[in-house]
Amino acid sequence: MILAFDGSSVDGSAYTGVVNLARHAPAWLDDTVSAWSTYGLALFAVLTAVGWWRARRVDAAASVTALAVPFVVVAGYGVDAVLKLLVREDRPCQSLRVTTLEACPSPGDWSFPSNHAAIAAAAAVALLFVSRRLGAVAAVAACAMALSRVWVGAHYPHDVLAGVVVGAAAALLAMSALRGRAQDVALRLAATRLRPLLVVS
Repeated sequence: MILAFDGSSVDGSAYTGVVNLARHAPAWLDDTVSAWSTYGLALFAVLTAVGWWRARRVDAAASVTALAVPFVVVAGYGVDAVLKLLVREDRPCQSLRVTTLEACPSPGDWSFPSNHAAIAAAAAVALLFVSRRLGAVAAVAACAMALSRVWVGAHYPHDVLAGVVVGAAAALLAMSALRGRAQDVALRLAATRLRPLLVVS
């Protein structure tokens, strides 16, 4: 038998308050938040693609930085996934027995930290190294993603906060380490068949 951590004592009342608010909110608002919670991560992929496309017109080093974003996001997700397995916190909808907008996941689908929040935060921080404007847009979107995961009932507030911290920290460390090496990596890749990915011919 797997013993799981019950996070309801941390901020269960805040979670219940948000979920109850969502249950009494207008249908159009709930539908919008639910759609964003489910499909919103696609926006970060679009922003990443835009960042790379623009970086190609700057120089090869900028392109290397932009191309690193998806790898950094995957790394952030990986760290988050490992923490999930270590903490093993039950979903709030299981511990508190509340009705939520999003279907309650089955036992073993752990809650802490939030994968969605970690991915969004990692993308936002990584994009700040590519473009401040794109990074700012991604940062706002990341906050909206984190909030939406509580609104639909998938996570406690502390789950999404931890996810944001994990994703942001992972991206900050990785992109900072890359910053000093981007030029060297660009020079090496520019001499290969990957050159079209780095600069506009």
